[in-house]
Amino acid sequence: MRYQAKYVWNPGRMLANARNMPPICSPLQGTLTPFLYPLFFSSAARTGSRTLFNTLHKRDESTTASVPASAEQSEQPEPTFEEGSHLNPPPTDYSRTIFSDKATVKLYAGGGGHGCISFLREKYISAGPANGGDGGTGGNVYIQATRGETSLHKLARRRNIKAGRGKNGQGRTRNGERGDDVIIQVPVGTVIREVERMDPVFEAEQKQKLEDALQLEASKEAIKEASIEVSKEASNEASDEDSKEPDKVVSNEVSKKTSKKGPWKWNRDKWLLYPAVTPEDIATAEFPSLPKARRSPLASSQAIAPISLDLSRPMERPILLTAGAVGGMGNPHFVTKEVPRPKYATRGDEGMQVVLELELKLLADVGFVGLPNAGKSTLLRAMSKSRARVGNWAFTTLQPNIGTVVLDDNRGRPEEQSRLPNGEPRTNYTIADIPGLVQDAHLDRGLGVSFLRHVERARVLAFVIDLSAGNAVQALQALWKEVGEYERMKIQEEQDNSPPMVQWSPFQTVQDAIRNQPETIIMNTGPSFEAPLKPAIPSIAGKPWFVVATKADLPDTKENFAELRAYLEKVGKGEVEHPSGQKRVWEQAVSAVPVSAINGHGTKQITTLVVNLLEHGDV
Repeated sequence: MRYQAKYVWNPGRMLANARNMPPICSPLQGTLTPFLYPLFFSSAARTGSRTLFNTLHKRDESTTASVPASAEQSEQPEPTFEEGSHLNPPPTDYSRTIFSDKATVKLYAGGGGHGCISFLREKYISAGPANGGDGGTGGNVYIQATRGETSLHKLARRRNIKAGRGKNGQGRTRNGERGDDVIIQVPVGTVIREVERMDPVFEAEQKQKLEDALQLEASKEAIKEASIEVSKEASNEASDEDSKEPDKVVSNEVSKKTSKKGPWKWNRDKWLLYPAVTPEDIATAEFPSLPKARRSPLASSQAIAPISLDLSRPMERPILLTAGAVGGMGNPHFVTKEVPRPKYATRGDEGMQVVLELELKLLADVGFVGLPNAGKSTLLRAMSKSRARVGNWAFTTLQPNIGTVVLDDNRGRPEEQSRLPNGEPRTNYTIADIPGLVQDAHLDRGLGVSFLRHVERARVLAFVIDLSAGNAVQALQALWKEVGEYERMKIQEEQDNSPPMVQWSPFQTVQDAIRNQPETIIMNTGPSFEAPLKPAIPSIAGKPWFVVATKADLPDTKENFAELRAYLEKVGKGEVEHPSGQKRVWEQAVSAVPVSAINGHGTKQITTLVVNLLEHGDV
């Protein structure tokens, strides 16, 4: 007798066997599995899995083997990482935002809509008049500086910004709608410079001027030829009528040779034709002369070309950069006695194209300038709630960090009383932590000049010097050398890029002319009445500044700080040359504050000094 084996599915036995089996492949160390699937590696997931195994095991105790206690004890609890303090955080405790302080964008103003070819269609009217509407004007491109934006990374990714095209005209003399406008929002402190411009209207005007000049030359040649012919005819006993009116003969000859009345042929880029027109009709048709190039009425209010703006304040209204193109003309514009029902209209003009270079210069009250690994980020953490990355290696900071120091420490009573220029009480001030500078940074070494531009906007400069990294005086002089060379380079660059505006004033009195006193000629390259938002020449050496001596808690730093303080006293009194080498410098006493940023010692003295400089330092 045969017995057939019967398989009974037992989930408890299968799970128990699977638990006792060795792993097929051991998990790799350092993979992203815990990061991608944190639920599988958490303590809650492990506890839940043990409960499930135990429950299924109890349901089938007769057929499954018990799990040995050694297996339970072999699983060690997951170690917990002990979090550090705010000033000495673990390597993973930092925030890094997407930041970009330079962008190149290409603006496309909206093109105009096409004109419409339409005719009136009503009962008892077999061939109605033309009633096509004009095309709509293209959209405009504006720019506005707002407080909410802090970086140019959105524009750097976008690259091309296009305004909406105007809608085409419609029948019954209905004009097309305007294109959609575009408003570009940038951070406060953005400098805008024009790199390239393509203006179809300007090109058409220049082309028309060239044609007019050629026509003028042709008319002069025609006058000469006609006068020569008339003189020959008069010498050969011409008719009495011609001899009596030689000027009339000359004018007739000139008009024949320089006539520009047509006929004109079809230009595919400028004209639209009625759909029912055949190629044979196009070849034999005569078109009127094209209308002159037109600009939008808003073009008079756009920024003066070449565009050069310095958006250093928040704006309530945006600035027009490029105005939209004008739409095409409908067929009613071309009605004449000879052509009462024109079957053509003009296309809309193409929009203007402008390439702009945007450069962000952070607007901060205080700017930290120092060598790499000088403790700038730790000092920023000690003075604010910033979560800048810190570490005991060079170039920890790869992009500027902004921190806000609250004067009342969120307690309602400010430790330092100060007021803003508008009279309101000051509640905080901002600090910009700039990446470390190396030797010859102004020549684009290290991180180069990519972040030195943020020093221009800071109202007060704080030079952070590491007392444990060698001679503090030499470190300060090296920093000022880079900043001074950068200032000279920027001044020369501004003078080369912007055309100078010359203001001339004549002699004031007759005595000045008799004494041959030279006339006054002033060349301005900064903001003017015509261009109030034009970038000004930077003056970094004229800003208030002080020195923060970090790591003062380390041994053998007292003598270094004493030497630094003595040098700053001589600089303030003018006994030694200013470390920047500039002539126009800040001529007041320079302070030095010793701090221990990692312990939070001495930071309140910096706040007192900064508030005093912001209020009484003529900044």
